Amino acid sequence: MSRTAQTERRRSVNRTEKSELIEKLQTAFNSATTIVVAHQVGMTVAESSDLRQKMRDTKAGFKVTKNRIAKLALRGTRFENLDSLFAGPTAVGMSEDPVAAAKTLVDYAKGNAKLTIVGGSIDGKILDIAGVNALAKLPSLDELRSTLVGLVQAPAAKIARVTQAPAGKLARVIKAREDQMQQGA
Repeated sequence: MSRTAQTERRRSVNRTEKSELIEKLQTAFNSATTIVVAHQVGMTVAESSDLRQKMRDTKAGFKVTKNRIAKLALRGTRFENLDSLFAGPTAVGMSEDPVAAAKTLVDYAKGNAKLTIVGGSIDGKILDIAGVNALAKLPSLDELRSTLVGLVQAPAAKIARVTQAPAGKLARVIKAREDQMQQGA
């Protein structure tokens, strides 16, 4: 194979790989409700693995990506207006839960100076750093669901106690009357 043919083959493979990366990232962007963009400088493999695990635990994703590929993947998505945030050593947190990615990344950034939040977006609305921090303070969908379940169950338990109380009183009155009749007989 000639040198030119080898070079052309490498370019072709490279283009194919890039197209696949762009497609995968675009699919992830389209399925996300929230995207948080961060700079990560000097994170070790162990720190990155720890952060990825924390993101997976909250059903969120974390991806370190080349800015050019991320910008191409953003095209045609509701997050297209985030492309200006992709400069420097960039990583992306994504989640279907509106709060999960922001909460996890903000919490992690508090304990690790190597990760800095740059901005983000929720359903296409751009968020600055303060917006991402405010989003991170909100309860997650799972927390809201458990709170709602608790609120719904509390009145049902009260109703059950209230309806059982008169029946208990009636049973005690009948028992007392029975005891009176047995003593008198």
